[in-house]
Amino acid sequence: MYIERLRLEGSDWVRYFAPVAFCAYLAAICVALIVTATFLHNLREALAVSAAAAFGLLLSGALGAGVLGMQLHELRYLTLTNACEAGANCERVLQLARELGWQLTREQPGQRLNFRTADSMLQQGELIAVQFRGRQVLVACICDPGVGFSLVGRRRCQRNRQLVSQAVLQGTR
Repeated sequence: MYIERLRLEGSDWVRYFAPVAFCAYLAAICVALIVTATFLHNLREALAVSAAAAFGLLLSGALGAGVLGMQLHELRYLTLTNACEAGANCERVLQLARELGWQLTREQPGQRLNFRTADSMLQQGELIAVQFRGRQVLVACICDPGVGFSLVGRRRCQRNRQLVSQAVLQGTR
């Protein structure tokens, strides 16, 4: 089964996956400590350093894998199908965005819309991507990569996906 994901570009990709890269960096330091411990003359110290480094390697690897899995899950598109064509669905989503004050950042009429929500004056809220394919609408929403992951942001993303779903599916009634 093929799962479609939102593709981030450039600095957004780097900022979004930076926590995973940091965990990999910590894991590399732990591996370096294990290798270095083999050169220690005192066996007890070498075992202590190796054990601590192995524990750090295990924790940083588990944390990195957990964060990566959560991030990849958040990038998945929610697929909606209705009886309307792409143009009508696009108009409904644009109307919703105007009502909610979302900033349109990219538009390919009838194919793709990208929005940023306003969180506060100092920072952006969430990234919302909507693709249109015939009678299908694909919706993805992630926390702004510059802000990072938060439970509040995750709930807002879920709410934004629901709002787009309601707007698109409302046209079929």
